[in-house]
Amino acid sequence: MSPDPNPRRARHPLRLRRRPARWERQAPTWRQARPAVIAGALRRALVRPSGNWFVLGATADVTPARPLSGAVAGTEVVVWRDARGRLVGGPGQCPHLGAPLADSPVRCGTLVCRWHGLSLDGSGYAGWEPLPVHDDGVLVWVRLDAVGGEEPTRAPMVPVRPALAASVHAVWTGVGACEPRDVVANRLDPWHGAWFHPYSFVDLAVVRAPGDGEDDDTFVVDVSFRLARRVVVPVRAEFTAPEPRTVLMRITDGAGAGSVVETHATPLGPDELGRPRTAVVEAVVATSKRPGFALARALAPALRPLLRTAAGRLWHDDLAYAVRLRELRERGGRETGTALAKDAKDAKRVDGSPEDPRCRARGAESGAPTASKPSVPRKKRTGD
Repeated sequence: MSPDPNPRRARHPLRLRRRPARWERQAPTWRQARPAVIAGALRRALVRPSGNWFVLGATADVTPARPLSGAVAGTEVVVWRDARGRLVGGPGQCPHLGAPLADSPVRCGTLVCRWHGLSLDGSGYAGWEPLPVHDDGVLVWVRLDAVGGEEPTRAPMVPVRPALAASVHAVWTGVGACEPRDVVANRLDPWHGAWFHPYSFVDLAVVRAPGDGEDDDTFVVDVSFRLARRVVVPVRAEFTAPEPRTVLMRITDGAGAGSVVETHATPLGPDELGRPRTAVVEAVVATSKRPGFALARALAPALRPLLRTAAGRLWHDDLAYAVRLRELRERGGRETGTALAKDAKDAKRVDGSPEDPRCRARGAESGAPTASKPSVPRKKRTGD
């Protein structure tokens, strides 16, 4: 399938769905969401270079008085701003006796350990070596060569974004008991959007999916963002994976063309039960050429919590599914991309739609289907 090269542009971004289909009567997408396509896109994403850069958190979380800290694959990291406002960082343990630097205050650009008062200005100190860090204006990155194991690069691969002065951005962070690959696999399946998130997406159609070649790895999706029961905003968007822990969604046509949603997956290390943990850091950078968007920029402080709430609602569900992918893999279940691959070739299988009489008969015999959910992942909210 190939996308329409000249989609019709609307004068007004809002649309009224005149005959909206009920959720259970929308067209099933499981035949189009071929496991081999998703697995191939994931496999190619995982081998792309990252330069050993990992997203640590939001730029706004690094204040003049407080550092930003976290763990990357079990390695404690702390970053702060020096006296000139530059981002500096290094290991999260004090070189004196290993006290945590996460809660240490910053005084005149110097991080002061709360255990014995040792001060760090971001330069090297005996037993403490600074780490390469990067602030792109929205997110903070740290380079860990021992963790990444790749050829290091001077800077991370930051996706092209709208100019920050002409946009509104927000960052949401959540944590789940899964691996980064499970988060990326979830995002490389756009077909589930209108089924799993009907409160946000309707009328979804994947008009182009990746082929077998490495140069053909873009999903093109027509979808409507749901504002009310019948009021929607239709757009065309592209999904790509520029590096192994990032999935980028860019609106290419419709309201907010040029806006991006970046989903970054950072491994944190095992929890108390030995399960892997991953932080999902999602950055929304919204823009528009419509005259009214100037008002949206003026109201940015009020809009950011709404953007974070919307991201958190989606990831409450998607992280639970990412956790399930990890659990299936550990139990010896079939990996994403191979599960149902054999079944997908059988055109006579029940597709689960209510119009199928076999589906109705099965429902009458067994009652309403139920689904078990993994434990709700822990979430946290980053600052503006």
